[in-house]
Amino acid sequence: MLDLVITLVAVIGALGLICLAAAMRVVKQYERGILFRLGRITGEPRSPGLTLIIPFVDRLHKMNMQIVTLPIPAQEGITRDNVTVRVDAVVYFRVVEPTDALVRVEDYRFAVSQMAQTSLRSIIGKSDLDDLLSNREKLNEGLELMIDSPAVGWGVQIDRVEIKDVSLPDTMKRSMARQAEADRERRARIINADAEYQASKKLAQAAQQMADTPTALQLRLLQTVMAVSAEKNSTLVLPIPVELLHFLERGARDGQPTDHRPEKPEKPKTSEEPETSEEPVPEIAPVEEPASPYLDALTGPPDLGAVLDQPPERVTHGEGRPEQP
Repeated sequence: MLDLVITLVAVIGALGLICLAAAMRVVKQYERGILFRLGRITGEPRSPGLTLIIPFVDRLHKMNMQIVTLPIPAQEGITRDNVTVRVDAVVYFRVVEPTDALVRVEDYRFAVSQMAQTSLRSIIGKSDLDDLLSNREKLNEGLELMIDSPAVGWGVQIDRVEIKDVSLPDTMKRSMARQAEADRERRARIINADAEYQASKKLAQAAQQMADTPTALQLRLLQTVMAVSAEKNSTLVLPIPVELLHFLERGARDGQPTDHRPEKPEKPKTSEEPETSEEPVPEIAPVEEPASPYLDALTGPPDLGAVLDQPPERVTHGEGRPEQP
């Protein structure tokens, strides 16, 4: 009889241990336990640690409360300025209401992923290419708000959304590279022009100072000669002031005669002709001769009547005057 009692107690103890082991559950620190009793949620979510349930009656479902990193697949779209781009992003979210995340949505991870893809496509269509490349912080905030609005009802909180990469077509990359090169060249030219402007102002001040003190120009010339000769060159170049060239040009212009008459070519001298020194012959004023009827007859127009009435005259060629008979 005693043996039967001992055996019965041992069986009951073993069954108790088995039921206790089946009723014990361990909830980790980053988890929360949702207890379903006969299909209904009972009480508040179980905190981390050891908890007991009724075997074959209760069912404990654990929810992860850690931050989840969900990559968004690359989405291809057309921006507002008609540029085809391919954008991928990443979403950081966590469960804040484990009961809602388990009851209100079938799979909160899949729901957040689909919502993120849809919101990313919408952001691409509403933004310009320059915003996607340079103003990502504003786009990240807008994308976070678009995803977080429906996720609040699912017991999920969106912590951060980041656009990782923006892929552009090769033609657009080349165009942007040319644009960047042209912009840098423009800035380089502006900087160079500014430097030339500042240098010209300094040179103008130096020229004014040298004009006030002419000796400074000579000292500067000597410094230049010393700088050139210090390099042990075989050729030494001396600069000539431009003012000297202007002075010579003005002197040549002032000394040039105003009346340019062509010079008569000199006759070649032969050995037979003796060299004679030609002295200038003074000019003699012409003497007016008295009027003569013979001279008037020779120089004036011929009178046919007078010629026929007069007797014939002889003209000597030596003196050129008519001789009376």
